[in-house]
Amino acid sequence: MRVLAMALLMLPLAVSAVETETRWAVSEYGEPLFDQSMPHWPYATPDAPKGGRVVLAEVDNFDTLNFYVLKGRWPSTIGLTLDSLMTKSGLRGTYQDYGEEFESRYGLIADSVEYPEDLSWAVFNINPAARYHDGEPIVAEDFVFALDTIKTHARPFVKAAYDEVERAEALDSRTVKYHFSTTGSMKPLMVAADSSPLPVHYWRDRDITKASLEPALASGPYRISSVDGGRQIVYERVDDYWASELAVAKGLYHLDEIVVDYYKDPTAAFEAFKAGKVDFRDEFSVKRWEQEYDFPRVEQGEIVREARVSRLPSGMSGYFFNLEKPAFKDRRVREAVAALYDFEAIQRSLLFGQFSRIKSYFTNTEYASSGLPSEAELAVLELLRDNLPSEVFDQAFVPRVSDGSGRDRRGKRHALALLKAAGWEQRDGEMRNAEGEQLSVQLMTGRAERVRLATPFIDSLKSVGIDAGIRLIDAAQWQSSIQQKEFDLWVGGYYFYPPPDQLLYSYFHSRNADTAGGNSSSIRNPAVDTLIENIVSARDKPTLLANARALDRVLLWNHYAVPTYFRDRQFLAWRDRFGRPDTPPSIAVGWLSTWWIDPDKDRALAQ
Repeated sequence: MRVLAMALLMLPLAVSAVETETRWAVSEYGEPLFDQSMPHWPYATPDAPKGGRVVLAEVDNFDTLNFYVLKGRWPSTIGLTLDSLMTKSGLRGTYQDYGEEFESRYGLIADSVEYPEDLSWAVFNINPAARYHDGEPIVAEDFVFALDTIKTHARPFVKAAYDEVERAEALDSRTVKYHFSTTGSMKPLMVAADSSPLPVHYWRDRDITKASLEPALASGPYRISSVDGGRQIVYERVDDYWASELAVAKGLYHLDEIVVDYYKDPTAAFEAFKAGKVDFRDEFSVKRWEQEYDFPRVEQGEIVREARVSRLPSGMSGYFFNLEKPAFKDRRVREAVAALYDFEAIQRSLLFGQFSRIKSYFTNTEYASSGLPSEAELAVLELLRDNLPSEVFDQAFVPRVSDGSGRDRRGKRHALALLKAAGWEQRDGEMRNAEGEQLSVQLMTGRAERVRLATPFIDSLKSVGIDAGIRLIDAAQWQSSIQQKEFDLWVGGYYFYPPPDQLLYSYFHSRNADTAGGNSSSIRNPAVDTLIENIVSARDKPTLLANARALDRVLLWNHYAVPTYFRDRQFLAWRDRFGRPDTPPSIAVGWLSTWWIDPDKDRALAQ
């Protein structure tokens, strides 16, 4: 039964004589969907059995478990061990009849949060039951230490998120106060609410600045039980997890053991799944999904397959230019390179018609621009006209559409005209400038499967005389190359969970153009900077929407990337041994916290 939104319980004021609000749940805009009468999430299953072991496969590696510092690469599943002051709803996005829940937070470690009308600070009251896996209580000093560590040692995109959180102080062991550099904005409060503690008593005799494969003390529903660096990580469920009876955790985390095996390439990971060594697979290759799932375990019913509509925000996927390279400083060159990307031919020949073209940096969200600018967007853009391409004002951004043949002459003619205007011409079949230098476009990727998908693009670039190629590197080389700006174009994406926030500083703001690991394209655009600042300082939803959509247009029309495609469906396959909730969470939450091992199915599968 749907839990109706109600007026949130107002708790007694406790921090100062200033008029404040104290709440269990907050939302950046509007009201949270649920109040404290919620027994558990609609997608939780309190009576599901606990137990079982599942095995997952990752195509990647890791060399550290310390995700607070710049050094190293940590496993994507490390969040299983963590708690935060407040937690997000699993009903993100427009989801059935539950509405929007992207922007809400609910009490987890914090019983409540108290803040004044001007939002210049927030006080989080820590649940006295909150404790680490060693039994020690979570205290306010642990959050002070965590914030200091982030501001001193964290990766640029993490630091950027905390820009407006000036400092934290422990008022007492159960009360932590965050001071903000802004007023009137919920954004820094939401960032503080997402903070996880760093136990001071654990780190007192350890160096937080070093990469390490020693599992750090944490407080979440799982702990790391064993580690084989770069090869395997094993999580075990914490039997006495302190938050198990809270509304935001009740009926979740049923699996006793989660094993993540790491493979060097997708083929090896898929073979492990075919052999029954892996329990669940999120398939990213449409070719494999369409052509290679006819093996015996599927035919015998051991493997379940499901294609579902994706509600997950998809951001921007593509090929991202390095503007430090002289040739790519010219927008016409970037547009010409983008014009040579033939999505329709790739969709037909390699993607089986299963993908959609990217047209926004905020794909699958209400923040994506579309059509012509609205009056609200134009009002913002007009103030920045001197730093904007004219197309921003009177044209809808639509990536070029080819005839799908793979030999699109119109696209090549358009690209050649742009290159000629920028000072590049074909000489003896090679694209050269007045100094005789040949235009070079090398794509950099860390994933082998992207080489095949990029080959038609490489061929198209070569067909007009560009020296084009693709460089496949490992994870360590990838991180170093991105930080040192040693690439022409990198292959990947920017992903945003609404609403857009301080991460934009790290991704696109000029102040991070020279920062290792930040603003990898080295964008230095006053209009982009202003729009990001407007987004972060927005005090209401209409202002946020207008500036986010305006930023989207500015990024698109400057051709900082060659947009590729996104999955509007998700392809899932798993061994038929699981039970699932009647009301599933959004894809963003995933299945590890909500599924369980069905004993009857498991016995049948074993036989």
